Amino acid sequence: MLMTPSDKNTYLNLVNTKENKRLNHIFVFLEVFSREGGIQSYVKDVFQAYNTLSEPMSGEVFLLRDEKGCANPFESERLKFRYFKAKSSQIARMKMALALLKRLIQERPDHVYCGHAYLAPLVGTLCQPLGIPYTVITHGKEVWQPLPQWTKTNLQKASQIWTVSRYTREIASNANKLNTGKIKVLPCAVDGDRFTPGAKPADLLERYDLTGSKVLMSVTRLWSGDIYKGVDVTIRALSQIETVFPEVKYLVIGRGDDLPRLKQLAKDLGVEDKVVFAGFVATEELVRHYHLADAYIMPSQEGFGIVYLEAMACGVPVLSGDADGSADPLQDGKLGWRVPHRDRDAVAAACIEILKGDDRRCDGKWLRKEVLSEFGIKAFQKRLQQQFLSSVKSKAG
Repeated sequence: MLMTPSDKNTYLNLVNTKENKRLNHIFVFLEVFSREGGIQSYVKDVFQAYNTLSEPMSGEVFLLRDEKGCANPFESERLKFRYFKAKSSQIARMKMALALLKRLIQERPDHVYCGHAYLAPLVGTLCQPLGIPYTVITHGKEVWQPLPQWTKTNLQKASQIWTVSRYTREIASNANKLNTGKIKVLPCAVDGDRFTPGAKPADLLERYDLTGSKVLMSVTRLWSGDIYKGVDVTIRALSQIETVFPEVKYLVIGRGDDLPRLKQLAKDLGVEDKVVFAGFVATEELVRHYHLADAYIMPSQEGFGIVYLEAMACGVPVLSGDADGSADPLQDGKLGWRVPHRDRDAVAAACIEILKGDDRRCDGKWLRKEVLSEFGIKAFQKRLQQQFLSSVKSKAG
């Protein structure tokens, strides 16, 4: 029986509709909406990029530790979310594994993106027998040391590994015998429409008693398991800085179980009147707090350090450590000061230089222009779109 032109058009429409609705990508993450941090910011930028793809694609996101009902602005026709948080972490992991296996068998997606090395054994074990390629997204310290053998094996068998900085690429490949040829650097991004320069807000100056002060600022989790964010080093440097700038104050934004130690350190050193612990600041209020800063100081060890981008986009000069992934956002020192991260004297000298304001890296307009040209959200979206499109094309080929 021959098809009429009308029948043929109907058939083609059905085929095209089915093709357009097929699942192209699956993303598997630990948590995105239940906590805040650099990793979470990066993942949200990935979601935003996916929702702005120029070609029709569809994806599903599996979230191990987030729960249904959380604030999620990225849910769309293109990107669906599934939540697996449970009272028992083992039950949550089992439920997610079964649901993921079912979808992989049913849909045979073009590519799976594993959002953390911790999840690589699960994703690799399920994808490899089905012949489904997968990419593992790495962020920093979690891959700087030798990993358990099963995790390492599934990283090695991944079709691609994403990481956020050249430093992490080199350290991770050496520590875990990874092929650097399949490690792609996809740096973090900053939204220049959101992070903008501005005057010091009068209400915040009053709240923190910062009127007339030269303000150094850090934004970080104060966790005793990771004391190398440099807050303690900066506190130790204050006595030297105040010999040149007696009006200096140090605003620390963040919360965590290391706060009592840091408060006691400031007291013991006689600089407690110079340190302001602001506690947790909501994301929507963070930009106004950057406006308070004369310098952003974090002599740390970072996988990348998105906070440096945020500060520079607001026109604030920055200081980082010199042996970590911050080499990328600071462009190897072109855009900011890099010092040995545990060296109090080096931190003090750099802070004094920044507060004097004579260096080009203190020019807020120039700093913002440079950082947005390389790390703006549009450049990030373009890089990711190329990756997503290539994964579909390679599968089709």
